[in-house]
Amino acid sequence: MNKRRILITGGSGQVGKELLRCRWPSDIELVAPTRQELDLSDCHNIEQYLDANDFSAVVNSGAYTAVDRAEMDVKTAWKVNALAPAIMAAITKTRGIPILHVSTDYVFDGSKDGPYIENDHVSPLGVYGASKEAGEQAIRTGNPRHIILRTAWVFSEHGSNFVKTMLRLRTGNSIVRVVNDQQGSPTSAGAIAETITAMTITLLGERSAPVGTYHFTNEGEATWFAFADEIFKQCEALGYAVPRRECITSDEFPTLARRPKNSALSLAKIGRDFGIVPKHWREPLSDVLAALLSSEVLRKDVQ
Repeated sequence: MNKRRILITGGSGQVGKELLRCRWPSDIELVAPTRQELDLSDCHNIEQYLDANDFSAVVNSGAYTAVDRAEMDVKTAWKVNALAPAIMAAITKTRGIPILHVSTDYVFDGSKDGPYIENDHVSPLGVYGASKEAGEQAIRTGNPRHIILRTAWVFSEHGSNFVKTMLRLRTGNSIVRVVNDQQGSPTSAGAIAETITAMTITLLGERSAPVGTYHFTNEGEATWFAFADEIFKQCEALGYAVPRRECITSDEFPTLARRPKNSALSLAKIGRDFGIVPKHWREPLSDVLAALLSSEVLRKDVQ
């Protein structure tokens, strides 16, 4: 049986690792090169790698995601988030294969009252968002057989994310102060990966499958404070000591890059076109917390 090979960029990232754990059809082989094998900041390397390999589809989950560092490392952020997608879009179009590209809520400025829909006006606030929006344009204009999947507030057992930060702050802090004037939908990397898997399989199996830009997050909205509060409540229910929580404003927690105040994304289109109905974010949070806490060296606090 001939294998259909799918390139997964960013295989060491949160979504990339979950993609490798998903259940794919037996005739599909996932190829997730290391950064040494495929450097998304090196245009020549991308061209060489794709020229040397035969793929049936490309899933670009790799990105420069250090939002604050991007404000100082503009050149690298634009290479990875804009130029790399442009090259991949051009090559996949030439080969007649689909590309699925992961994007972000940061393409919006967060000023809308209510969830963003896919064709709302984009207005990124910083380098990260601007470079990701340019990557979207490169994909959109470079290969008609594309899906751009915008998501937000990603968490998992892997890498750096808000859940792991809160767990680190759980010990040694009597009070944890968290921003309460930014709103979005916490989203598990596992849920994103399952969605990408389903959409990619559909693209491979149906030449007339829907294409374009889609939004995906877990169901439900929260502020960062409410997200943190739920993390600690679940920890406490499992028998762990937790700190007190205190609300602060974005102005009280200054960062190099401005964040959207509203990152809520409408899920209507992906539900209509692909029948994808995500779980509430509290469900995958429970699974991720259980995995992270069980792997901790620290044992349960004795009350």
